[in-house]
Amino acid sequence: MADFIARLFHFLAALLTRLPWPWLLRLGDGIAALMLRRNTREARVARRNLELIQPDLLPTQREELQQRIVRTTARQAIETLRLWTRPHAENLALIREHHGVDLFDAAIAAGRGVIVAAPHYGNWELLNQWLASHTPLAILYAPPESAIGDAFLRRVRADNDNAVRVTQVRAEGPGVRQLFKLLKDGGVVGILPDQQPKRGDGEFAPFFGVPALTMTLLGRLAHRTGAAVVFAYCERIDDGHDGEPGFALHIDAAPEAVGDADPVAAVTALNAALERIARRDPSQYQWTYKRYTLQPPGSEPDNPYLGIR
Repeated sequence: MADFIARLFHFLAALLTRLPWPWLLRLGDGIAALMLRRNTREARVARRNLELIQPDLLPTQREELQQRIVRTTARQAIETLRLWTRPHAENLALIREHHGVDLFDAAIAAGRGVIVAAPHYGNWELLNQWLASHTPLAILYAPPESAIGDAFLRRVRADNDNAVRVTQVRAEGPGVRQLFKLLKDGGVVGILPDQQPKRGDGEFAPFFGVPALTMTLLGRLAHRTGAAVVFAYCERIDDGHDGEPGFALHIDAAPEAVGDADPVAAVTALNAALERIARRDPSQYQWTYKRYTLQPPGSEPDNPYLGIR
């Protein structure tokens, strides 16, 4: 039943995204305006995150940035539906610039394995499709609680028009062991490094000056396997003024400390690198996510999102 409903959702999404790009982007803008007017959960989380990371902003500055974040979030949701329902080769034409591909190729050729740290910045689903077109890839993901949602994700992320196989690995014990083996065999693994882990699976490190519980898995993988670590993201460089959005692919070398044996040193280096990327254009970062829900013991408040459901 879950697979059937996932197929139905995919069919409906494909119908919607047959609309021309300008119409889809205007639809996203309309959704954003509605989210702001109704003060939805995403709008409130974005505002609270801005209060945490940039407390010195004037109210008008914070409101303007919140509006940009919500607008980008809505547009990205529409863009992603289109990316999920159109041929990958067509989607990749949206990438107008390529930076750091030689670095990525050299890391793969070294044969030590490559960890691609892909922050929630720009459009990470387009990044996944570019990576899949370039190399066999295993993607670590946290499965949704809904069986329908999980079936839908597995369906839309399948690369039916590309000979390169994408392996989706659940963020669970057997999946983590699979990643270690893949890296030791010289494979490529993609990880979203800025998802808040469970207590016991991470360490606290500053992110925009606020303690953020951060995954130690990436650092452990790098330290134990000797794999190279790169940061990768598809940054929006054209907001659709010419009819369709445009992106720039970036691949950057990671600081050596992200693989430090000390997990606190590793996550501190990881968050510093993630922050540098997010500061390029804060409106393209996923500030609608409750990044700081878990705080160090004794913090006040222990959950800065209380009351936001």
